[in-house]
Amino acid sequence: MAVTPDHRGIAPVRAGLAVLPTPLQEAPRLAEALGVSGPLLLKRDDLTGFAVAGNKARQLEMLVADASASGADVLVTGGTPGSNFCQAAVAAAAWAGMRCVLVYAGSPPPARHPNHAAAVHWGADVRWTYDADRGSVDAAIEATAAELTREGLQPYAVPRGGATPVGSAGFHLAALELGAQLRDRFDGSATVVVGAGSGGTLAGLVSGAVALGRRLRMRGAAVSRPPEETAGRVLKLGRECALLMGTEPPREADVVVYDARGPGHGHPSEEGERAARLALRASGIVLDPVYSAKALGALARILGDRRADPGHTTVFWHTGGLLDAVAGWSHDDR
Repeated sequence: MAVTPDHRGIAPVRAGLAVLPTPLQEAPRLAEALGVSGPLLLKRDDLTGFAVAGNKARQLEMLVADASASGADVLVTGGTPGSNFCQAAVAAAAWAGMRCVLVYAGSPPPARHPNHAAAVHWGADVRWTYDADRGSVDAAIEATAAELTREGLQPYAVPRGGATPVGSAGFHLAALELGAQLRDRFDGSATVVVGAGSGGTLAGLVSGAVALGRRLRMRGAAVSRPPEETAGRVLKLGRECALLMGTEPPREADVVVYDARGPGHGHPSEEGERAARLALRASGIVLDPVYSAKALGALARILGDRRADPGHTTVFWHTGGLLDAVAGWSHDDR
């Protein structure tokens, strides 16, 4: 079986992959372009400084530290060939001196996505489910881990997107980091908007926000699953994360998720594409079409009446995804 240690009540350890804290940057021209009257701040997790991992460095530094402490010698995870988490996991495993086996949904494509190419370049052992359903990866990760165990290895299995309590703990700490930055420059309260896929990022941020006394209102933009399903996953994982960190568990009302899927996961939306162009031209930041662009595109809907409040602070959490952005440019000739 894969290594699955019990962490109840034991806060995890960071491996130190990310350069923290990441900057909190004011974006007045972007605020004006989006019609936001109050301060708009960008939490620059695209600048975590490890490979091109973006915000994934936060959860991976928890996961690889846990894997190493558990005696693991191979990291097993998966997703789609375009997964930013997968390529980042390979880099993190290599940093920790471990092998990395990736399980991808579907069959080998005729052309490699940049994230897939990076994963292979960094030494991934890639396997395919030959089933286009992304859900096929879940069972395949466990089956691969069991196979490696029979071969005498010590695998550490990580679900798609790194959505575990240990991984989410990295974002619990990130919420505390943001809280400290806001205390230094603002009144410590804000609405925080972030993309939500597998739910690990938002779950940790919600857990951390509750620990801070709910002065940060976390709002998720669902880019993969329906908002109701995403919220359920986030609430469960956020409670598990809080148990791990020894803090108050989130309540159902703490998890608020909006629909930002557009035509579906992995497919750019018109709303997101407009937001990505505004972000580049008004603030010089690059947003990927899968997560961050869709989240920014939904920002006006998420803020509602608060968008016109000059005293209200908004934080947009930039999760990174540079290689996804590069892949998206090849389909956009405008």
